[in-house]
Amino acid sequence: MKITEPLKSLKEPLFAKLYLAQTISLLGDAFTWIGIALLAFEFGGNQSAKILATALTLRVTAFIIFGSYAGVLADRVNRKAIMIITNIARMFIVFSLAFVTDVWQLYVLIFLLNIFNAFFTPSYKACIPQLINNKENYANAITLSNATWQLLGILGPGLAGVLAIWLGSRQIFIFDAISFIISSILVFMIPISLLKKEDLIQSKSYIINTWNDIVKGTKLLFKNPPIRFALLIELVAAIAGAQILVNTVGHIKGDLLLTDREYGWAMTAFGVGATIAAFTSNILDKSKNKTTLLIVGALMLAIAVSLGNIVPFTILLVLWMIAGLGQSFTEMPSQILIAENIPLEAQGKVYGSHFAWSHLWWAIGYPIAGLTGIYCKGNEFLIGGLLTLGLLVLFWIFAKSKINL
Repeated sequence: MKITEPLKSLKEPLFAKLYLAQTISLLGDAFTWIGIALLAFEFGGNQSAKILATALTLRVTAFIIFGSYAGVLADRVNRKAIMIITNIARMFIVFSLAFVTDVWQLYVLIFLLNIFNAFFTPSYKACIPQLINNKENYANAITLSNATWQLLGILGPGLAGVLAIWLGSRQIFIFDAISFIISSILVFMIPISLLKKEDLIQSKSYIINTWNDIVKGTKLLFKNPPIRFALLIELVAAIAGAQILVNTVGHIKGDLLLTDREYGWAMTAFGVGATIAAFTSNILDKSKNKTTLLIVGALMLAIAVSLGNIVPFTILLVLWMIAGLGQSFTEMPSQILIAENIPLEAQGKVYGSHFAWSHLWWAIGYPIAGLTGIYCKGNEFLIGGLLTLGLLVLFWIFAKSKINL
């Protein structure tokens, strides 16, 4: 597979339109999270790790509570309507973030924002196969979507950090609001007939059917050993990744006494590494189970994060790029494995369940990062890296008899 192979999916005009809608909203969302990180430092200073960890934990809590139901809804209701409604709701919420005056307001808006995020994402992923005429492009479309998510979800905050110097952290939220408007217009242009699923809401057994579908999606997710191992490795990655997302801003602005610009460059390095890995993962590991890629990626994350506290800023940039490579190597295989091993008609359920479970891992990682950032200041990255390494060894021992490791 060539590095440009995923771009072939853009030859599908309807997918290209959906992909552009998602790309624009992700770029705005990246700006929002850099704004939240800077607000956390504005409200808490050296206690920013506590505020940011709480905010990010609320984010994934919304995903955990609503993610599986969102996946079921994506299989049952008009996906176009879901995406437009959630985009409009998110537009109003992120615009409100520009005017928060207290931490509790920040927490409430973040939780609401990510309820709607939880409903948008499974609908978007479930739409991809409906808009692909050449089924050979399906894996390319998933790869491109995930690579873009990595690029704009991690590289985006770096760009936004530089932008914040000119505009201020609060004005960044206005850019995000505009992005959701543009995204909604692009989704609106996709023919509704292609994205409509049967509406079962009037059924008296809807609640029972919903629960059954959630259970089915989870069973399919854990029944397949390679998918199960990939999901466990995502827990490993979440422990290390949470350290980077929660404690980098406090380390750079508090410990190293640098500015928003340097924070932006650090997150940019992380995003560059993640993007390179997203586009090269299939080249580096062509095996059926992707286990080598998963293990190598987790090792890269553990080593890079462990050294974060003891190196100067320039070396930190290199380490964060390596960590970005590892983050993508641990996250990309799950999406491809689901696409290749789960029947098409059940993928909405499984993607929804995967969305919820993978974010449960981050709900574990964020509080750990917050606690180490507060009570183990100066060693938070070392502790996070060692914990990552320990979990990797544990899951490797657990899984080696189940799949070909």
